[in-house]
Amino acid sequence: MNSKCFCTGRPLVAGLVASVLAWPGFASALTLDEALRLAENTAPSLIAQDAKIHAASSAAIPAGELPDPKLLLGVQNYPVSGPNRGSLDADFMTMQMVGIRQEMPNEAKRKARVEVASAAVDRAAAERRIERLNVRQSTALAWISSYAVERKNALFQDFYKENRLLAETVNAQIAGGRAQPADAVTPRQEAAQLAEQQDDLIRQRAQAQAALKRWIGPVADATPQGRLPEWPVDTSGIAHNLQHHPELAAFAPMTREAQARVNEAQAQKKSDWSWELDYQHRDRQFGDMVSVQLSWDLPLFPETRQNPVIAARQAQLDQLEAERDALSREHTQQLESELADYEQLDRAMHRSEDSLLPLAREKVELSMASYRAGKGDLNAVVAARRELIQARLKQVDVQAQRALSNARLYFAYGESGQ
Repeated sequence: MNSKCFCTGRPLVAGLVASVLAWPGFASALTLDEALRLAENTAPSLIAQDAKIHAASSAAIPAGELPDPKLLLGVQNYPVSGPNRGSLDADFMTMQMVGIRQEMPNEAKRKARVEVASAAVDRAAAERRIERLNVRQSTALAWISSYAVERKNALFQDFYKENRLLAETVNAQIAGGRAQPADAVTPRQEAAQLAEQQDDLIRQRAQAQAALKRWIGPVADATPQGRLPEWPVDTSGIAHNLQHHPELAAFAPMTREAQARVNEAQAQKKSDWSWELDYQHRDRQFGDMVSVQLSWDLPLFPETRQNPVIAARQAQLDQLEAERDALSREHTQQLESELADYEQLDRAMHRSEDSLLPLAREKVELSMASYRAGKGDLNAVVAARRELIQARLKQVDVQAQRALSNARLYFAYGESGQ
């Protein structure tokens, strides 16, 4: 008997332990700093950018080198008619030849190719900085959203507790003959409405975790820990850092690369040349021979060959300059809009803390006191409680929205400009 009890008790104990570990207080926690660290170390997009930089760096190594030499093998003056037809050694003019040829691109072209490759490496590094900004900012935004959901969910413990107190008060009023029996239904209705709101939070939690999981993987299931971040917002400093935004800074190597391609196209007007050294072997009764040849390209028709390519490369350079101006204006508009949002959210947060929330609490207390004294209506109490619940939830929303705006400003124009 004892053995059976012991054996059946083990899974029960294991289940209790698992339940305790699954309780929010014992669940693993995730701070914002840890989330950012994980995102930078594990985000696949950053790993891809590292590979892109490596590829560009490797491609830059041979950019300025000469082309590989060519090995030449052949037969010269091979007879195809006459009495010596088909013979390699009957005619004294027939020679077996081996040689080497080296192409020599002009110096301007080789220099331009080196510059193109170097700019491509810098462009890859700039694109990684853009992606790093995106990863860090998106991770922070997802963490803040997840943290806000958890904070709102924690408020429901207070809401349910207050609902139970309301039910006790209503029952006491009914027992004392100061309320109608139908009033007993009202607290249960409120509890059902709270459950509906909490169901919506469950959906929001799943969405927030999915957004965070994109950047840090399964660790996103951990409970966010800490507090909402608050980075300093220096309006003048942020405006100064606007031109250092990674998306705008990336235009420097892109422009340099485009200019190098213009130079490379212009170098096509200059002649490339090559040299060739051949050794010709003949029959023993005749002497072997050596030949040296030099050749040059003749760019005689630039209007239909080189000039159109130069014009195309120049147009691409002009396109980049216009795109940078357009993006700069876009970021200026985004910055001004984000600053306006941040200032409005900052005022809304302080208004919620200083007046809206205290007034909602005061209204609940006064309406409840009137109801207990038999002078107030239960509907007024419920309406005041509903306003307080919404005020508390809205306070979390406003704080989260302010933190999201703060994060967008910091990562785009604060951290990136440092």
